[in-house]
Parts: sequence; C-alpha cells; structure tokens
Amino acid sequence: MISIGIIANPASGKDIRRLVSHATVIDNNEKINIVERIILGAQALGVDRVYMMPDSFNMGYRIEDKLNTCNELRCEINVINMYRYDGIEDTLTAAEQMEKANVGCIVVLGGDGTNRAVAKVVKNTPLISISTGTNNAYPVMMEGTVAGMAAAAVAHRCFDESLYVERDKRIEIFKDDVLKDIALIDAVISKEAFVGSKAIWDMDSIDKIFVSRCHPASIGFSAIVGSKKIISSKDDYGAYVDINNNNFKVFAAVAAGVVTPVSVSEPIILNLDDEYKYTTSFRGTIALDGEREIQFFENQEFVFKITRNGPRRINVKRVLETAQSNGFLICKMRI
Repeated sequence: MISIGIIANPASGKDIRRLVSHATVIDNNEKINIVERIILGAQALGVDRVYMMPDSFNMGYRIEDKLNTCNELRCEINVINMYRYDGIEDTLTAAEQMEKANVGCIVVLGGDGTNRAVAKVVKNTPLISISTGTNNAYPVMMEGTVAGMAAAAVAHRCFDESLYVERDKRIEIFKDDVLKDIALIDAVISKEAFVGSKAIWDMDSIDKIFVSRCHPASIGFSAIVGSKKIISSKDDYGAYVDINNNNFKVFAAVAAGVVTPVSVSEPIILNLDDEYKYTTSFRGTIALDGEREIQFFENQEFVFKITRNGPRRINVKRVLETAQSNGFLICKMRI
C-alpha cells in the first residue's frame, strides 16, 4: 500500500509577527483547501492511504467529508488516533507515528517552527515543506497539487532518491554535553530575558546569530547574515556573526515588509561538526528559527554545532522531472 503523511498545523500563520509586520495570514479554511489539493494530486498518482495529524479544527475529517460528498476521494484518509494536546506535542507524536507507519513521504504544512518540530523526531522519512506565510525561511510556497504529485512519486520508491532528496544541515545547541534543542536555519542569542511571545522584534537585544544557511533574499535573521555572505544548503559549513558591536550596518528583510539597518560583523565560518563554546555574560534567551525557546542565566556555557543531521528534504521540481523522464506521470496515473 502506497502511503504518505500530512501534518497541517492549524496554529501556524497566526503568531505575533502577523500583528507587527505585513506577513500573509492563511486561515484554516485555506489550509483545508491546500490539503485537499495535496490529497487529490497524490491519489491521482497512486497513493492509497493518507495519514493526517488530528487537530482542533478537524481538518482531516472535514476534508474527508467534502471529498466524499463531491465523489472525488479515491484513497483512504486515516486521521491518527492519538491523544491531542493542541500544541507542539501533537506535531511530534504525529510525525513519529507516520514514520513508524513507514509512509513514503511526509508533507508539512506550516512555518519554521512546525518544520523544526518534525525534524526533531523524523529520522529517515523525506519531507516536503509547504509554507503557510511570508515569514518563513525553511518551508517554501508551492501549489498543493504539485506537492501531492511529488509526494506520490517519492512514496512509490521507484527512483534513486539521491537524485532529489538532500540531507539538510541543522544547528545543534548543547548544554553540559546534552543536546538541548535544534534549529534548521538560525539560532539567535538575545538579551530578551523571557520566552514570552516567542518572536524577537528588538534588534538591539541581539548578541549573536548562528546560521546553517543564509541569503539576502530570505526573510528573518538569516537574511542579516546573508547580506554579508551567501551560504547554501549544499555548503558543508555554516557561520556566526556578532550584532550591535558598532560594525558597518547592512539592510536586511527581518520580517515581511520590514527592512532594517543592522550592525553586523564579518561572518565567521563554522565547518560541519566544529564546536563553538559560548559563555553567557547576561541573562537572556536563545531563539531557534525565530522563536525564543531556551532561557539562560549569567555564566552558563553552551556549545553550538552545525551538522548534517537535519531532515531529508525533497526537491519537488527535481522529483517530478525524474518521474517525467521515466514515464511515471503517464503509466501511474489513475483514471
């Protein structure tokens, strides 16, 4: 049986960043529309079962009812039977269950935080990450139908995955030799003392930024580093910079519609598995992919490390090019 998983976060796209910037807001009804298109694209290319994370908006059941009413549903929708917390715990549990079910691919519909949560528990299942807003650096905007077709092509396991699957980097943060947490794109040391509303808005509070990759065309803290140096997902290194040390200022898109001059040092390269030890001289927080997650106090030591232990990410265009060149888009189509 050919199966895929879909994790659609009903809370994504609704954080404080939508209030203080000009970011796109995608409501849950639109997320349902996107997931419908993912399922229709996937079942057209032979997917038999779709596992979905349960959520407070009952997206999986609503989609099943609607597609059945329209007589368009040809595959089975399986909403995972699990205890629901309506928080990040649901994403973690659902992703684990999907990998145990040996799905061929997991499609993640959400922001950087949702993808980071999935990446913390999924070891080998390849991911397609669809952005639900304009404040994201890791997931990308794409049409759900195409994402569903690509997920189906991957789930059939007909092709050499090295052609279209790439193991991403991640930033690992250790304290007392214990892995505390990870970030996929950037980790920011801030003088903000509390986790609070998660997002960091005061650029003057930032001390350092670590990145696994960066580009001036991205959004968020990685754009600040990207304004000094471009680091791609394929480069076997990351970097860090000091902020607010009276260095030359760069203009960076720190949020949707928000371009800010930021004082930033020249990037220092961190090769894969190099360790950077940081001893805190103030009370603050570490933000991971834009959200404050780790609180710290003065005179605590953390180790930052860039590794290739990130998720296995699918290049959607490349997998469909591979499928097309092998005749898959003709021979596997369901009528």
